[in-house]
Amino acid sequence: MEKYIYELTEKVRDYECDLQGIVNNANYQHYLAHTRHEFLETRGVSFAELHQKGIDTVVARLTMAFKTPLACGDEWVSKLYLVKEGIKYVFYQDIFRKSDMKLSVKASVEVVCIVNGRLSASEEVDQLLAPCLE
Repeated sequence: MEKYIYELTEKVRDYECDLQGIVNNANYQHYLAHTRHEFLETRGVSFAELHQKGIDTVVARLTMAFKTPLACGDEWVSKLYLVKEGIKYVFYQDIFRKSDMKLSVKASVEVVCIVNGRLSASEEVDQLLAPCLE
């Protein structure tokens, strides 16, 4: 069992679906990003404030495995947990169809910090996320 530390529930909107009536694959990236951003807000992380300090967090690598498609009107639950590997943070994220909790997408998202224009560790981000790390 995964060690989730955050979850978010949302609903598929009709414009997110393709002609097949299922969520277009690109929209899952939006779901994953929205979940990370909501999670970070609960930790007091403000992207605007970090940017003003010269710190930007950016996705360096993203992998997704599609399992069960979501369709218009489906509610979904996005769950995540976080590990730190060197200077990168790895968000492990799973999206489930809420009605039966079938896995829809399994993803890992590697995030790095750019500090004053250079790839670097960020003490401030480390402190903000330390309580969330495995």
